[in-house]
Amino acid sequence: MKQTLIILAIALFFAACSSEQNPKTIYIVRHAEKQLSEDDPELSVAGKARAVKLSQILADKEIKHVFSTDFRRTRLTAERTAKEAGVKIEVYDPKDHDQLVDQLRSLEGNILVVGHSNTIGQVANYFVGDGEKYADLKDFEYNFIYIVNLEKDGNSSVERKTYKDY
Repeated sequence: MKQTLIILAIALFFAACSSEQNPKTIYIVRHAEKQLSEDDPELSVAGKARAVKLSQILADKEIKHVFSTDFRRTRLTAERTAKEAGVKIEVYDPKDHDQLVDQLRSLEGNILVVGHSNTIGQVANYFVGDGEKYADLKDFEYNFIYIVNLEKDGNSSVERKTYKDY
């Protein structure tokens, strides 16, 4: 009996340490176009239209979590998608990618992450593996959506699309 318990405990330990993760899709986008007037600007007219388009693209994707940095432009980009999905926007620190990625891996359900030109490619790169890494976006680039597919076995893949692809 004691030997059976030891074997069971060892098996549970190894199961807990496995690289299994919850399968899901993570959509990573840069905030939509912003006004050029202040340090923490709101969205421009074009940005508001892009935020609507994003919510339309993700409407049937069963989004369970929405993450945004703590800036108006990112929150406003995420707001409509979060509202339509019936979830609250969760704020993350754009300087702590390790913590964000660990959290993304552990959650169940599909996820939207809204960040910045110098962060979203870096977050996507955590899931690329040995593939080609993504560079930071240029100031005028707002049209990319990084689609990360996480498999149960720990493997992941990233595809970069544009809003025009939808």
